[in-house]
Amino acid sequence: MAGILGKKIGMTHIFDEKGRFVPVTVVEAGPCTVVAKRESKKDGYSAVLLGFENKKPSKVSKPMAGMFKKNNVAPLKLLRELRTAKDEENVKIGDQVTIEIFQKGELVDVSGVSKGKGFQGGVRRWNWHIGPKAHGSMSHRAPGSIGSNTTPGRVFRGHHLPGHMGNAQCTVKNLEVVKILKEDNLLALRGAIPGANNASYVMITKTGKIKKEPVVIVKKKDEKAEKKTAKPAAKPAAKPAAKPAAKAE
Repeated sequence: MAGILGKKIGMTHIFDEKGRFVPVTVVEAGPCTVVAKRESKKDGYSAVLLGFENKKPSKVSKPMAGMFKKNNVAPLKLLRELRTAKDEENVKIGDQVTIEIFQKGELVDVSGVSKGKGFQGGVRRWNWHIGPKAHGSMSHRAPGSIGSNTTPGRVFRGHHLPGHMGNAQCTVKNLEVVKILKEDNLLALRGAIPGANNASYVMITKTGKIKKEPVVIVKKKDEKAEKKTAKPAAKPAAKPAAKPAAKAE
């Protein structure tokens, strides 16, 4: 299985094996139930419908209640379809997907809905420059001119203007799985993910990548250069010649 559903808990920090400070986001991931299947022969593509977090039967609509009853699955709150490979078509309805599909150091993508900011001005929404702050200035954070009068005589499509900010689907890619707590179904992902604490649901999918430790390149010493720069060894001092013995008279 290439992914799982979960809920954002919040951010904290941990220290790795080398004592480095690592900011992480804790996500309650799974267990998810396979609610339905999409087969390539019948539907034209391979996928599974995952469900997360139980839901009261009284709050389920009749069409959805009929689907859950048909597949003999308990009502679930969050339903998302996840594409699968053809060799994974042996997955059965009712199977459980847990965080055991991930491993420490693996890179994942997290998709969710960002926090809603409401109606915001261009300075916050698009990082506009503000006007002069002096008392004589009459335009501090106003948009100003947005186009000429005669030519082109209109405002170009896609112009950055004030408007609704946030509450949009977004994906954060290549986040490292720092820690896995199997007993509590918790994942610690390095960095931030979209959504509010204890409220936003996210989808975590594999990227097929593993984070590699930085390689330290050690330059080899040039033996020839060392020989050239090396000073010749000092010759030992010659011993003084012995004096001839005095002849007897």
